[in-house]
Amino acid sequence: MFYRDERLALFIDGSNLYAAAKSLSFDIDYKLLRQEFMQRGKLLRAFYYTALLENEEYSPIRPLVDWLHYNGFTMVTKPAKEFTDSQGRRKIKGNMDIELTVDAMEMADHVDHIVLFSGDGDFRRLVEALQRKGCRVSVVSTIRSQPPMIADDLRRQADNFIELDELREVIGRPPRDDRAPQRQEAEV
Repeated sequence: MFYRDERLALFIDGSNLYAAAKSLSFDIDYKLLRQEFMQRGKLLRAFYYTALLENEEYSPIRPLVDWLHYNGFTMVTKPAKEFTDSQGRRKIKGNMDIELTVDAMEMADHVDHIVLFSGDGDFRRLVEALQRKGCRVSVVSTIRSQPPMIADDLRRQADNFIELDELREVIGRPPRDDRAPQRQEAEV
């Protein structure tokens, strides 16, 4: 599905990929993810898209964003919008679809193959447009979760569908054992 000499770009919809991996009960090791796709072709760019809460003193995603930025990923962020819905619940909105779409269309002239890490059906038209420009498009998401995390029309439009669960052994973080080993000290 990949050719060693083709130029690749990764487009990672951060919140969508996080939700898909969480639904499969594993964490992604982004260093391994980048290495995996560097082996599959000539990786030109790895974009990661996420919205950030700017007014929070500590954002749980900030350490990941900083690490990715210093380790070969092109970070695309914007402030998330916070609002209260009609039931009085605090909601956060931070859609990055337009940013990802514009960047993918700009990169299409410079790459042979785009790998989209998202199951969002809104990207079907993007995939179709990239294909018209001559790019092959692979989509990484999962159908093994309940409900599936990929829209059927996006899966059909893609040149390749890569099941995220099948990448678990390659890009998954080993499970952490949070239980500290019991210390056995000899009696003197």
